[in-house]
Amino acid sequence: MKQKKSSKTQLLLLEDVINLGRKGELASAKPGFVRNYLLPQKKAVIADRRTIRMQEQLQSERAVQSANDKKDSQALATRLKEKTLTTKVKNDSQGHLYGSVTSSDIVKILEDQESVTIERKNVILPKPFKTVGIFDVNLRLKEDVEATFKLRIEGETKVQEPKPKVEVVDEEQEEASLEAAEGSEDTPDDLPMRSELEKEMKDELEERSKE
Repeated sequence: MKQKKSSKTQLLLLEDVINLGRKGELASAKPGFVRNYLLPQKKAVIADRRTIRMQEQLQSERAVQSANDKKDSQALATRLKEKTLTTKVKNDSQGHLYGSVTSSDIVKILEDQESVTIERKNVILPKPFKTVGIFDVNLRLKEDVEATFKLRIEGETKVQEPKPKVEVVDEEQEEASLEAAEGSEDTPDDLPMRSELEKEMKDELEERSKE
């Protein structure tokens, strides 16, 4: 019985490749990906005895690159921390955008306003921004360094402030309510008279009961 050949090709990575590995690491990938992308772009070579000798040198170079990338990412994170970038978009009078501000837009804003080049994968954006306002934008830079800056989204159309609710009072109804309330309460002058009448009625009932 013939042994089934491996469907993947063993490689030595010459550069970092997302979801595959870092420079100097051994990795395996499907032949089509190797043939159409990794080899033509010189991101990897086929792993054999000759290329394996390169591994130690590549890993040493990768360690130096990693240190430099981390230093640069930390410097960029410090620089962006105090920044508030601005973009203007079309919106309605309630502040809702006609469309949204996406990761691609944020990449372009950073490039245009700060000359910072990142990729979409570096932007941590659970969902696009769809209203005007000021928002925190989170980034994950090289070597997993986190960064944050503020993005002010301004609308081309002025947002209308909500009008305060005005309670309309019916004056006639209010007066009738006040009169009813006043009529239901005894005034201090009426209290002695009421007590005297009650006493007279009580005395009269007692006299009749004696007869």
